[in-house]
Amino acid sequence: MRIFVLLILTLLSTSAEKLTLEAIYTSPGLSGPSLRSPQFSPDNKLITYLQNRADDKKRYDLWAYDLATKKHARLVNSDDLLEGEEVLSDEEKARRERMRINATGIITYQWDHAGEALLFPLGGNLFHHTLASKKSKQLTKTEAFELDAKFSPDGEKIAFAREQNLIVLDLASGKETTLTTDGKGSTKNATAEFVAQEEMSRHTGYWWSPDSESIAYLQFDESSVTEVQRNEIYADGIKIVNQRYPYTGEKNVTLKLGIVALSDQKTTWLDLGKETDIYLPRVQWGISSEILTYQWQSRDQQQLELRAFNRKTGKTKVLVKEESQTWINLHDDLHFLEDGSFLWASERSGFKHVYHVKNGKAKALTSGDWQVHQIESIDEENGHLFFTGWVKSPTERHLYRTPLDGSLTTDPALLTKISKRAGWHDITFSDNGSHYFDHYSNVLQPTQISLHQPDGTQQEFLLENKLDETHPLFPYLKDWIRPAFGTLPARDGTPLHYRYYRPRTDMPKDGFPVIVYLYGGPHVGQQVRNAWSTHHLWAQYLLEKGYAVFTLDNRGSPNRGKKFEDVIYKKLAQNELYDQLAGVNWLKRQRWTDDKRFGIHGHSYGGYMTLMAMFRLGNTFAAGVSGAPVTDFRLYDTHYTERYLSTPQKNPDGYETSSVFPYTSGLQGDLLIMHGMADDNVLFKNTTKLVRQLQDEGKLFEFMAYPGEKHGISDERARLHMMKTMADFFDRKIGSLQ
Repeated sequence: MRIFVLLILTLLSTSAEKLTLEAIYTSPGLSGPSLRSPQFSPDNKLITYLQNRADDKKRYDLWAYDLATKKHARLVNSDDLLEGEEVLSDEEKARRERMRINATGIITYQWDHAGEALLFPLGGNLFHHTLASKKSKQLTKTEAFELDAKFSPDGEKIAFAREQNLIVLDLASGKETTLTTDGKGSTKNATAEFVAQEEMSRHTGYWWSPDSESIAYLQFDESSVTEVQRNEIYADGIKIVNQRYPYTGEKNVTLKLGIVALSDQKTTWLDLGKETDIYLPRVQWGISSEILTYQWQSRDQQQLELRAFNRKTGKTKVLVKEESQTWINLHDDLHFLEDGSFLWASERSGFKHVYHVKNGKAKALTSGDWQVHQIESIDEENGHLFFTGWVKSPTERHLYRTPLDGSLTTDPALLTKISKRAGWHDITFSDNGSHYFDHYSNVLQPTQISLHQPDGTQQEFLLENKLDETHPLFPYLKDWIRPAFGTLPARDGTPLHYRYYRPRTDMPKDGFPVIVYLYGGPHVGQQVRNAWSTHHLWAQYLLEKGYAVFTLDNRGSPNRGKKFEDVIYKKLAQNELYDQLAGVNWLKRQRWTDDKRFGIHGHSYGGYMTLMAMFRLGNTFAAGVSGAPVTDFRLYDTHYTERYLSTPQKNPDGYETSSVFPYTSGLQGDLLIMHGMADDNVLFKNTTKLVRQLQDEGKLFEFMAYPGEKHGISDERARLHMMKTMADFFDRKIGSLQ
């Protein structure tokens, strides 16, 4: 009898709780603790990281893990250094939005070369924390914000941007030296222009030389860029913002690249060529301070040159030239070897692979119909290259090792898969290659961070995030539903990867209502992955309410090779929409779906795709929710839009057919549009223009605006409200089973 009672108590204690949107989208969240930016100390004795608070998932402090004692300790409590509430400048807010940083407190930090101190910004000022004293010294205290601070390689100085100029501070004396003085008005030094931050993943505008005696920096003049007067609408007022926004087909900033010597503060400007309407997406020093390399990209993004400037001779040499009939994707895979040769990634074969470039000749180190994600580490002594990517399926990412001599291309057996667990692995090696972090997750396991040797041997967990009784997700796991993965053919037979969830409850007579979640866009659009995401939590919530959930990665999505992407060139939401329709047709053939109750939703490009589906696919979808959609790509920026559509002047038909406005009369189902009213990426104008046309056409729809919110709707309360609004909309329009 006692055993029976214990069994009943155990079952009751492990019964699943009802999943709520509050549990998913408010602190502390269900994904468990979050560690950001783990780094090895230069002496490999410590691992530092940023960890959020148990009671506030957005607030981060600086922590360290001692590899000898196996103990974690908080190095810096951000509350101890702030005087009152943290107030950010508009420029810093915009910079964080570009970097997709939705956090407060200490959000970034850097080690010095000796491993004795750390540098971090907080509240617009800079702090220097020494391990020996266990104290943080405030280095700056100004009304202006210090941006993008970096140690010099010798650790004796720091550089940063302030009020559009480049400043160096000597740590021993505390003396500041202003290296540029012409930063004012439309001229800015040592920072990244809008499209560099938003579309090129370049968030800096300066680079220390290896000898710490010079700094390469970019200067841009944005006077020719269209000035947009945006009304950022907040709950308690309207803020008028003048923003230089480079609309597609219009002028960009004018760029200059220079090298300033600390000794005399004089700048040597590089000759970038006669063409000034260009991009400079990457700048990097060679193995010495004599050579500065930069990537020169044409305005149409069909040419990319890796150039090297020799400071002694004053001459520039083209090291690599890439060309494409569509566009060239940017990457960060330039690595110099000890002999002066270098590794470089290219998609010239149709898939991204690694090449060894020596004396002007490129030799493939990897090849095949599979994709390298990025170079992770180079072991020259033992002749090994470590990289992440996929070989068998793009739904997973793994760590691989291959010979540096290129013998893999003739003997595929030489490719060694280092990571073992099925799922998604993001890798960070120590500078000396002796260890690496593995940020691992799958659709059932939130992110874990473990420490490994180069052969893959796991030493320990930095963050186990174990789904035991103490984990916030544990009460809901009993009813957790694993998704199914598969492929289906596009119209031309191209395999398309999908993922779906099906409720465990008894199937209704006509089948389950289905909600299609999509992004559908290029560059960052892959959704069908065996990796953890809050979208899995949202899916589980919908499953409890009786919905099935389906996601498909259409052509144009990244990580499948350039041919898979290129079909969208000069015509957006054409082949992508046909691919999504192939997914819908597959769903209709499943006996467990009710094709009269299909819903669709997405945000950003997914919001755009949702509109196209609702306007162009008749009554396929009974309901759709579009979040922060681009409605007309003539309203979007140069670097992103022209990459795929060219310019409106050269491709007017492509812009017209890629806009939602020619199709609005086709709306048959129920539509909800949501947008942040301070969005500086997909401007709110996209939605207001659409709202007016739908009103003029007499089309009924629902609309929800979020005062003060940017593109990502990042405020916890606003995001929770957005998800509740969407859930309520689908319940009312296609009906849950509850």
